[in-house]
This record gives sequence, C-alpha cells and structure tokens, in this order.
Amino acid sequence: MSREDSLLIPGDTCWRIDKADRVAFLVDGADYFAAVKAAMLSAKQSIWLLAWVFDPLTRFEPDRVERSRDPQNPDRLGQLLRRLSALNPALDVRILAWDMPPLIAMTQRFPGQRAKQYFENSAVKFRLDNSLPMSACHHQKVLVIDGRLSFISGGDLGADRWDTCDHLDEDPNRRLPWGVRYPARHDVAMMAEGPVAQSCAELFVERWANSGGGDLPMPEMSEDSPWPEGFAEDLVGVDVALTRTQPRWKNLPETQEGYRLHLECIARARRTIFLENQYLASPMIVAALCRRLEEPDGPEVITIGPSASPSFFDRMTMDSVRTRAINRLEQSDLHHRFRAFTARTAHDEPIIVHSKVSIFDDRLLRIGSANLNNRSGGLDTEVDAVIEAADGAEGAETRRTIAAFRTMLIGHYFGRGLAETREAIRETGSVAGAIDALDGHPRRLLPIDKTKLDPIGIFVASWSLGDPLSASDAWRPWVRRNRIRQAMACLPLPVRGTHGSDESDAATQALRPAAESPPRLSEAGDPKPSAPPDRKATPPW
Repeated sequence: MSREDSLLIPGDTCWRIDKADRVAFLVDGADYFAAVKAAMLSAKQSIWLLAWVFDPLTRFEPDRVERSRDPQNPDRLGQLLRRLSALNPALDVRILAWDMPPLIAMTQRFPGQRAKQYFENSAVKFRLDNSLPMSACHHQKVLVIDGRLSFISGGDLGADRWDTCDHLDEDPNRRLPWGVRYPARHDVAMMAEGPVAQSCAELFVERWANSGGGDLPMPEMSEDSPWPEGFAEDLVGVDVALTRTQPRWKNLPETQEGYRLHLECIARARRTIFLENQYLASPMIVAALCRRLEEPDGPEVITIGPSASPSFFDRMTMDSVRTRAINRLEQSDLHHRFRAFTARTAHDEPIIVHSKVSIFDDRLLRIGSANLNNRSGGLDTEVDAVIEAADGAEGAETRRTIAAFRTMLIGHYFGRGLAETREAIRETGSVAGAIDALDGHPRRLLPIDKTKLDPIGIFVASWSLGDPLSASDAWRPWVRRNRIRQAMACLPLPVRGTHGSDESDAATQALRPAAESPPRLSEAGDPKPSAPPDRKATPPW
C-alpha cells in the first residue's frame, strides 16, 4: 500500500506509526487482567500505568486465586505492586490516574483517594492528574512494562471490570471488594511488544510532566521480554499506529487524530463498518454514517453497544443522544444495511459493552479508549492503537487476522466458534445476516428498539448537553450547537472519499472559522457561518 492510499497519516489521522514485534488481542477482563498480572510479575525495570480509574483493591484472577491477600501470591492490584516494588528497589512503579471530581469519585467509592493512602510510605509513585479543564477527563488507559511491552485498552484496572467471555448471569467471581455483585461487562485490549511500547512510554512521560510530577528519562527497551507465557500472538512484525485526543489547554497543544481517522475510515469503507462502542453519540460521525447508508452500494454498518449507560449522568446525557443517533441512522438506511444491537446474557440481563473497537472491512482495526461521542473527539484525553493492512499479498495475513477477530467478537456473544460464525457470514453474505442465523433463543444480540424521545431527551440531544466538543464550549452549549451544525453541513456527499480531498476534510474544517487551518474542534467564541459546499444533499440532522 502506498503512503498516499493509507488511512494512517502521521500528524493527521495518527500520531505516529511504530513497529510491533508481536501483537495479541485480549477480549474481556479475565484474559486482560491475567496478562497484565503476568507481565507485572516479569517486570525488572519499570511499570508505568495511565488510567481513568485505579483501584488498589482490584482482583486480577478471582476465578483462579482463592486467597486474594496471600502475601506470597497477592491477587490484589495494590498489594502486588507494593510487593514488587519492595522486592526490587530498582523497579520504577508509577501510576497516573485522573483526579475525578467528588461526585464522580463518590460513585466509585473514591478509588483515587484510597490508592493515594494505600501507597503512602511505599516505593510506588501514585499521582492524581487534574491538569485538564474542569469539564474534561483523562480517559487514556495505557500500561508500559520495561519500556518494551504495552497494553492499550478500553477498560481500566478497576474493581468492577473483570469478566469472562461467557458473561455468565450468576458468576460468583464478579464481586466488588465489599461483596456486592456487578453486571456482566465486555472490554477489549491490545497487547503489543516492541518499539510501539516506546511511544506509549513517551506518552506517559509527557502526561507525568504535565501533571506536575517532573521530568522522567525515557526507559530503555529491556533485553528480556516481559510477554506473558500462555498468550499467543495474533500478529508478528506489524506496524501499529497510535491516535490521540488532547484538548488545547494552557500550554498543551490540541490533537484530534482519532476523530479525523474515524471520519476518513467511514468515508473509505467498502463492505463493512463494525463498531463496538459504549457511546454512539457524535453527530458528525453519525451523519457520516448516514451518508454511507444512503449510497446504493455502500457498506453494511453494524453497531453493538449497551442497552443503557451504567451511571445516572450518562443515562441523562449520552443515552438520549444515542437514541436519536440510532433513529437517524435507521431513517437513512434506505437500502437495509444498518443494524444496531445490544448485548444480553443467557438470562436476558444486560451486558455493559464498554469496549471501543472499530473495524473497517478487513483493512483497519482500532482498539483503545475513544468513544464515539463529542468528548472523545476533542475534550478528553484518549489513545487508541490502530493496525492497517497493506494491499495485496503483503497484507494478506493481517487482513485475515482482522476479519477473524471481528468474526470472533461477534460469535463470542452467543457462544459460537470462529469457523461456524465465518461460515454463516459467507452463506448469508452479511454480518447482520449471520447474527440473525446463529443467535439462539433467547437472543443474545437484540436489535435496539426504535424509541421515541420524550421532550427532555429531545432537548438534551439537540444541545448535546454533557457532551462538549472542547473546553471552550463546555459551558456554552449554543456555541457547541452552531459548530455541530456547521460541521455537518460540510460533510461529504454519500460517495467514497479520498484522503486529502476537500470533501473528506470538510467536517473538521468546519469546526473552526473558515479563514483558519488546519481543522480543530476547539476554537473559542461563536463560529461564523460559512457557505456549505455546492451540493443538493440535506444534512440528516
């Protein structure tokens, strides 16, 4: 694949592209937590963690380790890190977690404050990061071991994140430290070894310094591999790109590579757009999907998400916007290629789909922390890992792996194997057809019902309340609304775009005054209206 044809352009749709010696995809908390624990036990030089939430009481393997506080074999996150740092004084253990506002921290029982107290007078260096505007959050989830092994995830090492791929209704191991059971949960992470871990370490160094922790030297890549035994690689010798979101704030530059990549991937997809995401709320991304659904020969669009958000605040803000988004997508589905599913357990209880996975055809796979909402496009800090397959024989193995991973993700919801799910896709000719053919009774992937919003929901969705584009419109929803309208008016027509064209770039160009470039999401002040491109299509919002 030539660089001109690539979806990944450093400095535009991604931060940088690095080589990974090997990569593994970790589905759900049981595998992710077990891999993290094994890697930490192998660490000799450093354990660096960026987190949205960090709870020292989190258990790694509640299904395997009976005594979580065994001093010789600790299964609690905090106890393990304290023990490792005490046994190896040369081991540099650092955790940087978001300093949550009290109301949000209260819903988690103040894990940051608990961790700060837990690591006091230990060799573990724990910091709470409040280096963003009050409206934003640090949402990156990255772990770097010995400068050589990295984990990029949609989920945190939190007390309510562990679950197996079976998502059992009555799993006794899904318990909070104080004994309360929590619902089934789905998350996905990428484990990558090699030079890409150095970029993850550089991200940590920047965040640590910006939080007031001081300058850190970059770690050297360890000669010994901390790759955990028992975890097979899915890809070997592959390029991995990192995409970031960071708001412009004080002396911090603005980056919105992840948002730009999503728009570019949507415009260039040919057959299938598969989105597993906690939120589907960005009006610009939804509008871009609508345009592809309007095409007679456009791609199939499959989304999987939770039936409802777990927190009261998100139910008030994100759920109404998502409902409106799905209603709009169904209205634009002129050729019956859109399906929105919600995941359920065997006894029809909701599964919290918290993963952030985007797969476009068998060409590009994206795993990380970014949701499909406004905040993840310009306000919160995010980081995703992206693999793009080359054309022809060079990328054949990568394309097969991406397609197999998507097929496995679909089948895991209703207990079907890779071969059976792949055959159903081949026979039916579509991902949605395979889901309908294979899903049992009761169904595990239920179509999301069409919902009519009440007046409050319409008001929240119309103004994107609780979902700012940037710090400058966080408390000015009228500014946000004008920017969204302007951006959607400039989205490309329902034709396949090409990178660098005026049309494929219009959605981001419109989010800043017309006289300025490059595009941003966070210009202060009310944007001035600009003339939309010469076209007949009407924006779907």
